[in-house]
Amino acid sequence: MVDKTHKLEKLTVQLLNLDGWKLEWTGERHDSWDAQGLTPKGHECVIEMKFRNKYYDTKLLEQFKYDKLMATGKVAIYFVNDPKANYMYWLNNLKMSDPTDMYCPDTTLWTKKKLLKPCYLLTEKQATIINPNDIDLTNKGVWSEYFKNSEKK
Repeated sequence: MVDKTHKLEKLTVQLLNLDGWKLEWTGERHDSWDAQGLTPKGHECVIEMKFRNKYYDTKLLEQFKYDKLMATGKVAIYFVNDPKANYMYWLNNLKMSDPTDMYCPDTTLWTKKKLLKPCYLLTEKQATIINPNDIDLTNKGVWSEYFKNSEKK
């Protein structure tokens, strides 16, 4: 699962770099974000990425992650990919509501327990939607065709 997520993060960095960003993937370091670098306008930024196989109308961001991103003093971005679209949240521009306590998976790899964590619930209207999916991907993984084709090579 971690390996697949790293592939998706690297692919997203490559795609954004084609669009004028200057990003590097930071996924194997112990940073609290997945990419950093420059926006197309040359501003320093950090990006946290989430890839979801299931669609939810609100996007969950743990307060811990938000605080870490904002503490950098750089442009803080939360990127979410789900079966409906890609969403980019420019966190510096958002007025955050009070966090809601939610049960979230423990990030420890060898446990399946859930912990109560304060989280922000972001609406789709708060995001810049990069590309809505034209086909319904709700019953299969968003990137399944990409990985199926890349494994044949």
